[in-house]
Amino acid sequence: AGGRYHPSTCEPRSRTAIIIPHRNRETHLGHLLYYLHPFLQRQQLQYGIYVVHQVSTGGCAGDWGSWRGEGGPLQPLVPTQAGNSTFNRAKLLNVGVKEALKDEEWDCLFLHDVDLIPENDHNLYTCDPWNPKHVSIAMNKFGYSLPYPQYFGGVSALTPDQYMKINGFPNEYWGWGGEDDDIATRVRLAGMRIARPPVSIGHYKMVKHKSDKGNEENPHRSGGRRGAQGGPARSSAATLPIPLSPCRFDLLIRTQRMWTQDGMNSLTYTLLAKHLHPLYTNLTAD
Repeated sequence: AGGRYHPSTCEPRSRTAIIIPHRNRETHLGHLLYYLHPFLQRQQLQYGIYVVHQVSTGGCAGDWGSWRGEGGPLQPLVPTQAGNSTFNRAKLLNVGVKEALKDEEWDCLFLHDVDLIPENDHNLYTCDPWNPKHVSIAMNKFGYSLPYPQYFGGVSALTPDQYMKINGFPNEYWGWGGEDDDIATRVRLAGMRIARPPVSIGHYKMVKHKSDKGNEENPHRSGGRRGAQGGPARSSAATLPIPLSPCRFDLLIRTQRMWTQDGMNSLTYTLLAKHLHPLYTNLTAD
């Protein structure tokens, strides 16, 4: 229950928690879980999957479903995010990490977008012991290449010590974009570097989706959606108008002097619900 697994025939190579921030992406969540569970089990990992929902003020945390198998291999019934408040992916990741560490002394924390499917079994869901690891370095939407050198988005992995050393994610990024570049800056300021697997291994497919209401683009975003050479991204999926955090550029400037004050040590939230579904633990926070 709760998306937890422990191999029965061997000592696991790692205890890995997968943290998935979620907003109105039930179909994408179903696809990801369908592929992720056997993928992780083939790697002989002990793992737990945490799906973190944000509920706006005045919303409802009820109407909880479960996973059933009638009519197909997976039929997810999960709560829809209440209200139309702006999505805060970064804060949800902090919430997921804090709650996951209450359950287990995890060796590795994987921060995972709901719409990215790993395509190579050699892409091990384990952490680099010395540096934060950016895992999704070759996505189909970027022509299976790195969009720009400091890109840290999609799927990343940190040990709990590394996560605390960078003070987690910032809590002030509302909307899409910016928080991953903030993390790349935090990694540098904390005296570490970004580790990456080979491009041939870090392959991911993005499941197509439309832009989300309440996840608006930051008009101050520097550089926009960049391709591998700093120009437009090469996939048509990457050229869609994807919303960004409204104060992204200002916040990135602020990072160098505020990163030690905005993050895990300033995180405040209310855990409204925690439900153990067969394939994941659902966390709902305000």
